[in-house]
Amino acid sequence: MISVEHLVKAFGPKLAVNDVSFSVERGEVLGFLGPNGAGKSTTMRMITGYYPPTSGRIMVGGHDMVEDPIAAKRLIGYLPENAPGYADMTVNGFLNFCAELRGLQGDARKRAVHRAVELCFLDSVLYQSIDTLSKGYKHRTCLAQSLIHDPDVLILDEPTDGLDPNQKHEVRGLIKRLGENKVVIFSTHILEEVEAACTRVIIIDRGRIVASGTPAELKARSPEGKLDEVFRAITLPDTVKVKAEARA
Repeated sequence: MISVEHLVKAFGPKLAVNDVSFSVERGEVLGFLGPNGAGKSTTMRMITGYYPPTSGRIMVGGHDMVEDPIAAKRLIGYLPENAPGYADMTVNGFLNFCAELRGLQGDARKRAVHRAVELCFLDSVLYQSIDTLSKGYKHRTCLAQSLIHDPDVLILDEPTDGLDPNQKHEVRGLIKRLGENKVVIFSTHILEEVEAACTRVIIIDRGRIVASGTPAELKARSPEGKLDEVFRAITLPDTVKVKAEARA
């Protein structure tokens, strides 16, 4: 469903993404992990067509994202970083607007908005303006827009950012359910989310994939079976590694 081949993104002399390749099929939830600045968001922005790649190829549902971007983007729901929205719109108005942008009209639009509101638990704030919402509700509203057209592919950048523990639990469960018949890629810094929702994990560091496997396979690389230990061992900055080796 998604195929990424030798993806590269350069910003001037800096390689933000350096020869990244992977594929994801329907029914998979892929966790995209890495420290800050590792290239996670840049990779996701290229997959969604927001950034053009410097080189490499992205296929979504058989459509080349560079050669046939409209067809590829129709298949994608995208929750970007920081959950952007129109502050003066109500939640209901914003979701109806997003549904219209996706070509939904009449009863189909109403059903789509109702479904997204239910999935993201937005009934209590439906007629509030977005600028009055808490950070958590703003994020859930933006998550709802990514689901509005019932896409085959979901790209979610930090989907639980700003949510309280109860909301995080709800969203993790939602991601896991959606992943049963969709392609889901989501980035996170919260390792427990990976274990709760993901069928497969990729760890990226300094623009390159440094580990890939199921959560169980990655945990098996730690003597104590802890994913955070594996993550730290793989992604520690070189300066820290040198100091640790010097102390040893």
